[in-house]
Amino acid sequence: MTSVRVALSAYTTLGLGGPAGRFIEVTGDDELVALVRAADQAGESLLVLGGGSNLVVADDGFPGTVIHVATKGVMVSERNSPNGAGSDGFGTVAVTVAAGETWDHLVEWTVSEKLSGIECLSGIPGLAGATPIQNVGAYGQEVSQTILTVRVFDRQAGDVVTLNSAQCGFGYRTSMLKRAAAGLATGRYIVLDVTFGLGRSSPPGPALSAPVRYPELAGTLGVAQGDQVPLEEAREAVLALRRGKGMVLDPADPDTRSAGSFFTNPILTDEQFAEVQRRATQHYGPQTQVPRLPFDTEDGTVKVPAAWLIEQAGFGKGYGGAACISTKHTLALTNPGSADTATLLALARQIRAGVRATFCVELANEPVLVGVSL
Repeated sequence: MTSVRVALSAYTTLGLGGPAGRFIEVTGDDELVALVRAADQAGESLLVLGGGSNLVVADDGFPGTVIHVATKGVMVSERNSPNGAGSDGFGTVAVTVAAGETWDHLVEWTVSEKLSGIECLSGIPGLAGATPIQNVGAYGQEVSQTILTVRVFDRQAGDVVTLNSAQCGFGYRTSMLKRAAAGLATGRYIVLDVTFGLGRSSPPGPALSAPVRYPELAGTLGVAQGDQVPLEEAREAVLALRRGKGMVLDPADPDTRSAGSFFTNPILTDEQFAEVQRRATQHYGPQTQVPRLPFDTEDGTVKVPAAWLIEQAGFGKGYGGAACISTKHTLALTNPGSADTATLLALARQIRAGVRATFCVELANEPVLVGVSL
């Protein structure tokens, strides 16, 4: 499908963004690679668009070529033993997924196929191809824990290459794929498909989730951290938690018109954390304790919840006007229906400045900004 003036607001979960100069929908890898090559050779500006769940697009739109990825396909390609199970009763199944597959449909399918490893990533909007770029994570799981390879078109080399997990350079909500974009919406690498190594327990007994690591999820399930539960129970618990935070797309719920968490949780050195604690005590009293997120980083730094910093800086749920903080989740900035991108970004700048002034912490945006900046 090719159109000249398609409104990008129809292709983003925020419902924001002006028109594309040229809009093309592709359903095959060869077509996608050929179009990217042609755009590069012609010196055209290019935006490769997936589910639009992690994009903030300018009100003026995007003047160049927008390629919407709609490739499909899921293939179980190998197992580590003939019956799919190792000596410990678990097998590893390699599942290769086209970039244009809807992420939550994939998670739902893996649960139905009794494959574990991404069940706690249920309900996340967007497409499979975007997940390695952002190293999507939630409730104690990240895609980097299960990704075996990512097949990409390398625009710089002009060739299709396969990257292993180590080459992807995964970090907290980032990867080499994202860093290579250098702040651009479409960077050096165009994801074609992703191969996940997922677990399968052998019968008898129910198919179990990976160990539950996240305290909130463990509490919801009524189990201890590290326990395993039936896959379906893990998925339903995650979906319930996400719905309670407005993080499952629902046309009837204006809180879900967002790009997910707008800011990442800051990772602080011991000195930075001590300064945040000092300022919190100064502002809110000697009993105030700055919360730490439950997972320690390997280098000894501290991860602090951005939502707590935002709330303590004076920006509570529902704060704002035409664009506002979600009434359910402080990290989500929403478009209830009448906002534009400029209004949303003005709110983001106000929040970022407030947190900086209160705690001397600079919040980083999680969504990709197209034609705009903070």
